[in-house]
Amino acid sequence: MAKEVVIIGGGISGIFVLKNLLAKKDEVKEGLHVTLLKREKSGWVSVCGLPYALRRWYEIDKTEINKPQFFIDQGVDFRTETEAVQISVEERMVTLDTSEVLSYDYLVIATGRKPSVPAVVAEAKLEGVYTLNNEADARKIEAAMNKEGMKHAFVRGRGINGLQAAVAFATKGLKTTVLGGPPSLLPSGLDPDMGDMVKEWLEKKGIRFILEHKPLTALKGDGGRLKSVVVGDEEIPADIAVIAIGAEPNTKLASNAGIDVGAHGGIITDKVMHVQRSGCPIANVYALGDCVEVIDGITHRSRLSQYASTAVVQAKIIADNILGELTGRPELYSSYEPCLSPSVADISGLLVGSVGVTTEAARMAGIKTISGKATKLIKARYFPGASSLTLKLIFDAYTTKVLGAQMVGEATVAERVNEFTVAIRAGITARELRTMERSFDPSLAQLVDVTIDAAENALGLL
Repeated sequence: MAKEVVIIGGGISGIFVLKNLLAKKDEVKEGLHVTLLKREKSGWVSVCGLPYALRRWYEIDKTEINKPQFFIDQGVDFRTETEAVQISVEERMVTLDTSEVLSYDYLVIATGRKPSVPAVVAEAKLEGVYTLNNEADARKIEAAMNKEGMKHAFVRGRGINGLQAAVAFATKGLKTTVLGGPPSLLPSGLDPDMGDMVKEWLEKKGIRFILEHKPLTALKGDGGRLKSVVVGDEEIPADIAVIAIGAEPNTKLASNAGIDVGAHGGIITDKVMHVQRSGCPIANVYALGDCVEVIDGITHRSRLSQYASTAVVQAKIIADNILGELTGRPELYSSYEPCLSPSVADISGLLVGSVGVTTEAARMAGIKTISGKATKLIKARYFPGASSLTLKLIFDAYTTKVLGAQMVGEATVAERVNEFTVAIRAGITARELRTMERSFDPSLAQLVDVTIDAAENALGLL
């Protein structure tokens, strides 16, 4: 009889477990049958692509990579507009909102996240106030942006989602205000001196920032529709608002089943992504993605890592271990290493990237650091496209091993984030970076790269 795998969640996490299982399902002698449950109507949607659709780079429809039928044609029981309401790990069963009960040999929990919404927003219940968490949210925002009479926009949040929403509004011609908090933007990935560069760039695009300890005290409406927000004692006109102050792991289904949840609200897993109950792994139940906690690769503390890049690695680990058991091939087994969370984003033409710890995160973990920053052209000044890049490197003060990298520029950011992800994993030091050979061609790179300058600045050699 075919082995049954049930995946709860059709975001990037669930889809990549599915894709990896399908790639080797023919190697399972008993057969492998997969059921995927998702609440939304669509198939595989690139949520990370939605903010760019709001900036009118392409239509929202293009973010649907594969429709449900694509997976159904491969023998998957791909169920949309379906929600799991109960898990019984003892009986290996999942109950659906239709009262149907599914049995499983393996269960994968990929229930994602839910946006945090302040009480003042929830209580207002006004039309024109949105979150930006999924395709449905993006469609609502797009429709609202295109209504006549839209002049003012408001964003609560200073992370990537909030800034992307602000850029979309400003691109549309709306007068946009962003309420964050001190000291600067993107604090989970950038030190204040680097975040200020992003702020200055966006201010030139006409976006206003309030980065102070001022609360969002009220939302005011007219006829049930948003007209203004009150920040501290200032009333700000707002025809549309996006609340993007973060997202909580969506773990109610798991916690109701007795599965352990950690201090950050995410499901606790072991190194092969098994969930736990009272500290003991459950061998046939896995979890991944935005709903789980990870171990930080620098501080070795538990935290969240709600990135697609984190989820696709976890998906590979889960599929490897399920397939390793079912095929009797232990060489397929793999484990999930501590997380570095490399990230990159295009924010109104400015590329922002980071990996590892910020200076503040290191300080909070009791790690003493040194850092070096440099700004330099990415190629010879006489070549077209010779834009500048600012790079900040953070090193352990005693070993000088690289612990973090932050960069802001108009090109070569993603490549460098990946480079420093490898460097951190390898334990490369500042001294090794400054003496490492690098490729050179004046049309592509500088003879002495900005990396060398940043490392030498950290060592006090410049």
